[in-house]
Amino acid sequence: MSHALTPLQSRAVALAPVLPLVAVLALLALPLASHGAGPADVVSGLMVVYCVIRLLRERRRPLSTTAAVVLGLPVVGFALAAMGASSPETGLSGLGRYLQIFVLVPAAVLLLIRDRGDFRLLAWSFVGLALWQGAIGVHQYVTRTGASYQGEDIRAVGTFGAHDVMGMAAAVSLGLVCAVAIALGPAPVRQRAIAAGCALALLLPLALSFSRGAWIATALTCTAQLVLTGLRRALKVAAAAAAAGVILVGGFGVGTAMLQERINSIAQVTDAPDQSVVDRYTLWASAIGIWRQHPLTGVGVKGFPQYRDGHATLALSSGAEIAGAGAAYQKQALLSPHNMYLLVLSEQGLIGLLTLAGSWLALLVCGLRGLLRVRGPGLDCALVACGLLIWFLTDFVYGDIGGPSTVLTAMGLGLVAWWALAGEKRVGVVPRDGVRERVEEAVAR
Repeated sequence: MSHALTPLQSRAVALAPVLPLVAVLALLALPLASHGAGPADVVSGLMVVYCVIRLLRERRRPLSTTAAVVLGLPVVGFALAAMGASSPETGLSGLGRYLQIFVLVPAAVLLLIRDRGDFRLLAWSFVGLALWQGAIGVHQYVTRTGASYQGEDIRAVGTFGAHDVMGMAAAVSLGLVCAVAIALGPAPVRQRAIAAGCALALLLPLALSFSRGAWIATALTCTAQLVLTGLRRALKVAAAAAAAGVILVGGFGVGTAMLQERINSIAQVTDAPDQSVVDRYTLWASAIGIWRQHPLTGVGVKGFPQYRDGHATLALSSGAEIAGAGAAYQKQALLSPHNMYLLVLSEQGLIGLLTLAGSWLALLVCGLRGLLRVRGPGLDCALVACGLLIWFLTDFVYGDIGGPSTVLTAMGLGLVAWWALAGEKRVGVVPRDGVRERVEEAVAR
């Protein structure tokens, strides 16, 4: 004899697969006790275990052949790099981290998302996280309790702290990309208006993050999203965004001098660049030098710091200065080239870069193909997925993985993988009204 479920119970059963995904993002809103792996990393691992249990219980095929090949391709390079590491412990830890970020968590997100409704819930969760982190970042700037920047504690870093100054910038950028996609999609007018308002609100904390890489990646991504939905709309939105920027920065004078200086520094590569630019290009040159000596398989996972000084010039500083946002002054060693492509090239060689970049390229091709085919419902999901991937591919030129915020990359790649590889589900063959059917199936089991 079956018992009827209350509406609240029915909703909980229907959302059970996607709730662990939302929980991972929710945990990223909490203050971090250290700059190592945070609770979101732990829960993302539990999420993978939960996904495996569901698969065993439902006795369904985990992934399609295409999805297995695309997501599993980087494992070849990861395994070779792990075998070439300086020690077995280093190899295993590095292999586990790469598998978590680029294979296991994205695959779990792909499998736990059932339809476009689940996808949109996760996209709005990205927006919610961005608004929370952005609000904290703006408060840090106003009250001068942020990370140190040019001698003042004004850099917006959210709950990620001074040890992960890119964390808030990444969270805000990804939320802004999702909000723009929803605003450009076929959602009801009220929902699109709210999404557009969220996108405009996130411009301020993004600016106060003083992250040049995040600025470039976000600007390029939002431009691509606008162009993909029509040139006329792109021009209108660009004009509105420019007007908002003029009012925000020019009218209210929000960080005008420092922002202008930071923007100008993007082009100062040879003409008196600041030390951070010098360090970045010196690290890039060091990574290329390492790769030239170990072209096929690199020096092994986590091997860049060990070989860095042998290929770096005297222009490289002793480390980045860390202070503010609750952290005492200290020097943070430069242990990566701050370029994901060069990090993989130096540590995993051509094999590692080709397998990882090949996986990303396959996701991009499949995602864009799905975007060009979709009409009406589903366009917002396509814009979210393609936008996230474009942002990652651009930001990886200026940054790499590391710190608690890295799990955001894994979650975002999971959304990308669902749109690119989930087949017919992505275009709405599985209706949102299927919630009732899923509840009935759960009760029957």
